[in-house]
Order: sequence, then structure tokens, then C-alpha cells
Amino acid sequence: MLHLKKETYPSPLKKGDCFQIVAASSTIEDEVSINSGIEILESWGLICIKTNIVGRSWGYLAGDDETRFNELHPSENYPLQVFARGGWGAARLLEKTQPWKKGWLLGYSDVSSILLSRLSKGFYGGIHGPLLTSLSSEPEWSQERLKSILFGKKVPDLHGEPWHRGIAKGPVISTNLSVMTHLLGSSHIPIFKDSILIIEDIGEAPYKIDRMLTQLRLSGLLHQLAGLGIGSFTNCIDIEQQHNPNNFNLDQVLKDRTKDLEFPIVCNLPIGHCKGNGSLHLGELAIINGARGSISFLP
Repeated sequence: MLHLKKETYPSPLKKGDCFQIVAASSTIEDEVSINSGIEILESWGLICIKTNIVGRSWGYLAGDDETRFNELHPSENYPLQVFARGGWGAARLLEKTQPWKKGWLLGYSDVSSILLSRLSKGFYGGIHGPLLTSLSSEPEWSQERLKSILFGKKVPDLHGEPWHRGIAKGPVISTNLSVMTHLLGSSHIPIFKDSILIIEDIGEAPYKIDRMLTQLRLSGLLHQLAGLGIGSFTNCIDIEQQHNPNNFNLDQVLKDRTKDLEFPIVCNLPIGHCKGNGSLHLGELAIINGARGSISFLP
């Protein structure tokens, strides 16, 4: 099971706290969505530390590795760091030693690599939730859920489709499946034993999802879990084979690769690349109920 340090648990935010924007992945061109995200966080009483990230680029990345690394690890310890967008590039920053600090980190997709790496070193405070560029397009319930986590309030249960009965308790680890599988074998993967793993992805053909889940099975990781949640797998179709009646679709792959797992499984959770990306505090203890199709967090 995860070994997290109690002293790394961040204090709930309060009005007047500052947040810093981090562009750890691909180049950002959409200034409107950045400003819209800032406005929402500022409406909660938070203060934005302005950074010049829009249009900053080094090839397809939002700056060279040194620039992005220094932005991830500033000299001042801000209570909240918000990742601007996903894409690719965050994992490149993990080649250096990470001077992790106490605080909240918010994001998902490509920056799942940073959240997983930090979790593997025993730090609380990673939130798998909206990026700054997607925050304004989230429905009200999703925005309120994020606010509740940051300000120390109880969050409601998340509901999906029951797939496998049973009830289990464990720390939650939510991540992008592709990002996670590319970290296997590195020192940046946390201990998954007795955890509730929640996976999501976008734009991957069913055979690629099959390949990644098979890798998790071969590594022994999948069978060690306390429970499994399956979030949004957006646009995960094989365009060339979608009309082939003999081809496996996404639902068939997911069911086949999980049918022998002897723990609760909940599918179609509102998590991932969807309008309604429910935030999750990584490492928090939760109960997964495979009969009800729910995940609830312990007080």
C-alpha cells in the first residue's frame, strides 16, 4: 500500500492564498481559456501569480526543459500550483531529482506523470482534476467538487456503472492509462497494492488499450488492486476497423481484460477527458462499492 507522509498533507486553502500556473507540457496558444480558468479561481478568493506562458515554446513544448522544471519547482512555495494544459512533455522533467514541497497540485492527462511521481515519494496534495484551460468548461458540480477539495470540505460520492460486485477500501490513484504505462519500470510509479486505481484515456484505439491493460496484467500490478474504476475513454475507436464486425470494440476489450479480477469494478465514472471531470485527491482513502457503482471518500 502507499506510504504517504502525514506531514505532507496540505492545509485547506483560504481566501487570499496564491496560486501559480505551471506549463509543464505542450505549447499554449489559447489565452481565452487560460484567463477564464484564472477568473474562476479568483472568484473563490484566490490570487493568481501571473506568468508569461501563452505562446512560449521550444519546439512543441511550452519552453525548454530547464524553464519548465524551474516553473514546477519555484523558489517560493505556493499553496496551489495549477497545470495549464496537457499534451506531452511533463515526463521529461522527471529525469532530474525532484525537490517536492508541501502543497496542492492540480491537473490530469499528460501531467499525470508528475502527480504519480510526487505520490510515489510520499506526498499528499495531488489532485487529478481539470486543467486551467479546461476549468471554465466544466459543469458547476465539477467546479464545486474541486473547490470543496481545495478548501477542505466533504465531497459527494462519484457514481458510475456497476461491473463487479464487492466493497473495498483503499487509497485512490487516478491517472491517464497511457501516461501510467509509460512510467512502469521507473522510480516514479507509486505502490499500487491494495489501492483503488482509476484509469482514463483519449484517442487510443481499442487494440492499444488492450496492449496497455495486458502490460498491467503481465507486470502483476492489476491483480494487486483493492478495486478498479474506469473513467472516460474518449474517442477510443479504431477508425480503420470500426466497421469490421470481427473487430473488438472498447467495451469488449475492457470487459475481457478485467473479467477475472476478484475485486469491485465500477465503469463509466465521470473522470477524464469529458465535460464533467470529477476531481480526486490522490492518496485519500475511499470505499468502492461494486454493487452500487460508487466511490465515496472517508471523512
